[in-house]
Amino acid sequence: MSSAERIPSTPLVTGRRARILVVDDQPTNILTLHRLFEDEHDMFMATGGEQALAFCRRTPPDLVLLDVVMPEPGGLAVCRALAADPATRDIPVIFVTGVDDPDGEAACWDAGGVDFITKPFNARTVSHRVRAHLTLKQQADLLRRLAWVDGLTGIANRRHFDDCLQDEWSRCARLGSPLSLVSFDIDHFKRFNDSKGHLAGDDALREVAEAAAACVSRPGDLVARTGGEEFAALLSHVDAHGAAIVAEHIRQAVAELAIAHPDSDLGRISVSVGVATVVPVPGGEPEVLLAAADRALYSAKAAGRNCVRVEPVAGEPALAP
Repeated sequence: MSSAERIPSTPLVTGRRARILVVDDQPTNILTLHRLFEDEHDMFMATGGEQALAFCRRTPPDLVLLDVVMPEPGGLAVCRALAADPATRDIPVIFVTGVDDPDGEAACWDAGGVDFITKPFNARTVSHRVRAHLTLKQQADLLRRLAWVDGLTGIANRRHFDDCLQDEWSRCARLGSPLSLVSFDIDHFKRFNDSKGHLAGDDALREVAEAAAACVSRPGDLVARTGGEEFAALLSHVDAHGAAIVAEHIRQAVAELAIAHPDSDLGRISVSVGVATVVPVPGGEPEVLLAAADRALYSAKAAGRNCVRVEPVAGEPALAP
């Protein structure tokens, strides 16, 4: 293959360049593939399996071009690890292999690869296969987004929240890390709709969602609309103190919107916020966290609304309001 031979690729509909990770223990192979795609895509390189896994978990690429034969962990093991992790299982892997036999091909498919390229490879074939799988990845991402996004507010919906809660519960259980949940809803929202109308109510929901999402900036965290005027923020590896700080930021951000509420004692929209934190255990159920956050939210309502209350972790004292 000539290093100068490049086949134009179709850019993502989003307008951004695709991110491709090339994994090979031979620098010359990495350089060849890098030169083939660098004009159209953002290229990243790893020379070992552990390095590749760390990169994918930190900043998931759109596609991985993965050598099969490498020092341990080899390509097949890397692909299986990516497929087993909810954070990386949707990354397509194209194997680049010098093995050209039915058993070798079967091993690639069984490991979770979406395609394979046999060395020495043809530039045009490689480019067309990469283009096809990037297009499929983009379409799958779009469908997932449509399935996971709340149509009114543009933040995550209840389905996405439930999926992420289960995944983060399992991850924190493995790591022994805390998992925090901030539950909040708009105070006297029915009164707001009755007095100002449902169109104004929809506008208020959008503004509250945007303000809350701006308070949660870490890539792994999630803000979702979980019901009519109900919202939640899922915070991984955050203890009760840190979650309480985020909760207060959300309460203040909504207050600063200054959305007039004629049928509220405050004269503006406010939120009541409940916080709960647990360290998940293997085999446990995330309903424990949901129930604790609900109790904290009810406590905030009982305390007069427009405030934050924290449900303590078992065995620990509650934080001051």
